[in-house]
Amino acid sequence: MLMINIKFGTDGWRSIIAEDFTFENVRAVAQAVADHIIAKGSKDRGVVIGYDNRFLSEHFAWAVAEVMTGNSISVYIPQRSVPTPITALAIKEMGTAGAIMITASHNPPEYNGIKYIADFAGPALPEETNAIENNLQRIIKTGEIKRMKRHNAEALGLWNEFDPFPAYKKHLKGLINVSVINKAGLKIVVDPLHGAGTGYLEAILEELGCDVVSIHNFRDPLFGGKIPDPVEKNLAELREQVLNTGADLGLALDGDGDRFGVIDKTGRYFTPNEVLFLLLNHLVKNREELGRTVARTVATTHMLDKVAERYGLEVRETPVGFKYIGQCILWDDSILGGEESGGMCIKGHVPEKDGILGSVLVAEAVAASSRTLGELQDKLFEEYGRMVSSRLDVPVSEDEKEIILEKLKNYNPNTIAGQKVVKKLEIDGSKFVNNDGSWVLIRPSGTEPMFRVYAEANNEEQLKNIQQQIREELNM
Repeated sequence: MLMINIKFGTDGWRSIIAEDFTFENVRAVAQAVADHIIAKGSKDRGVVIGYDNRFLSEHFAWAVAEVMTGNSISVYIPQRSVPTPITALAIKEMGTAGAIMITASHNPPEYNGIKYIADFAGPALPEETNAIENNLQRIIKTGEIKRMKRHNAEALGLWNEFDPFPAYKKHLKGLINVSVINKAGLKIVVDPLHGAGTGYLEAILEELGCDVVSIHNFRDPLFGGKIPDPVEKNLAELREQVLNTGADLGLALDGDGDRFGVIDKTGRYFTPNEVLFLLLNHLVKNREELGRTVARTVATTHMLDKVAERYGLEVRETPVGFKYIGQCILWDDSILGGEESGGMCIKGHVPEKDGILGSVLVAEAVAASSRTLGELQDKLFEEYGRMVSSRLDVPVSEDEKEIILEKLKNYNPNTIAGQKVVKKLEIDGSKFVNNDGSWVLIRPSGTEPMFRVYAEANNEEQLKNIQQQIREELNM
């Protein structure tokens, strides 16, 4: 039976395999996307279909392809799993109307999902996903889904297999300083966490002259019993390998290769906020990249603002969701765009977050400086001052969530952690900025009964005080 309530969140639709994420529902979503492409007059351009290493992902991708070809839309589909950013670039390379990516990204292994990547090679904006959802409601009522068997589609030239990796490698090398990395001869441990990035980052780094050791580099739909999210708690084995092998870096990817995780030579984990700050400084200082702006979500470090101010760049502050960052890369001359959860992109690339690109740029920054990441960070803290950031997830019941949301509407503290509040922003949630630059964002989760409290302060004690005050005053 078709599921009635399929919603595209900040990055597509995700659900539990066999419960809601069924072949029937996937075909219905595919028909809704096909109807959208046809309505836009882009039917003749075809679509790219990518998929990750999750359970049945390739079979779900083939189900999508059957629906697309059933609607006389050509498909371009790889023979192996492929990261989201490589799928996105293939849109430009093949000139298609967009792409469908079968992935649940960094979610637990029992999940799978669908991302619709628009024809500009970035996450679809709300007006497009809303149109797809409207199509879906009609399809659920009528049950009309067109399908074509693979052998028939192949005979008609509608089903095409291809390898998107060579074009991606060529494009990526145009975005980085190849000679700097080549000369450094870095030793790097790569951990794709059994995800779609397996084999891709390793191959690129080896071509750039790095000595590469790889772990968790084979398909495991259960991801070794972990969640394929490159955060510190999931990178203990990467840290161990870095220390045991004397590597210069440890680089990790999430389940679909669009987020990065970084371990320093000393075994220290660097948060995405810390990495973004280092990369922006590297791009504008060492590479002298030109642009007008820097883009970050409302939940991302203000250390980016400090670098931006130094180099005369404006900061674009967006809602949470990389689709908004992507628009800044596309239209706003942004040198770099990033989010605290590990997504990033730079000028000249497709407007999709790319963990492979982020990882290679980290290697480039280390190679260019001949310093460890820790040493680089210490030097930058001397120049810009130090800030520490954290995200606190606070589970609540549905009733508590509604009560807290009501309180937030009228919540206007004069001071937070002893500092005067000078600005309130409601771009996405409620954000309060203090006179000393510290800040806090309270944002409800869109999919769970939970509040996320993002905070950044000048030291750990102030950070804890901010979190404590927010929880006490909002009864969280």
